[in-house]
Amino acid sequence: MKPLVRAITHVQVAIPAGSEDEARKFYGGLLGLVEVAKPPELAKRGGCWFELPEGTCGQLHLGAEQDFRPAKKAHVAFVVSDLTKLADTAQSQGYEVVRSTADGIEQVYIYDPFGNRLEFMAKESR
Repeated sequence: MKPLVRAITHVQVAIPAGSEDEARKFYGGLLGLVEVAKPPELAKRGGCWFELPEGTCGQLHLGAEQDFRPAKKAHVAFVVSDLTKLADTAQSQGYEVVRSTADGIEQVYIYDPFGNRLEFMAKESR
């Protein structure tokens, strides 16, 4: 049977309500993602959206939650061009960085300013 799901248009990560500026520093500043405008009706809810590079799933949506709890286990995994540079820069900026190797693949977990775990690797692990 052919799968009904064809693509992912976006992934969402929760952030605390009112923390958009801090999110922009991490996701836009450290990670270099470009923010895109939310539709006006959705902008009222808070949060912010970032465009992901072409060939990925589309966008990263940061959704503001009043009763926020960080995702310590569930995470998004990104392939990056310079894993060491990202890890070193994140660490120098005070973000929690955990380096790991699994099945010969180097991984770095960086916790955003709100405690959400994000995974980064130099190449896809499929």
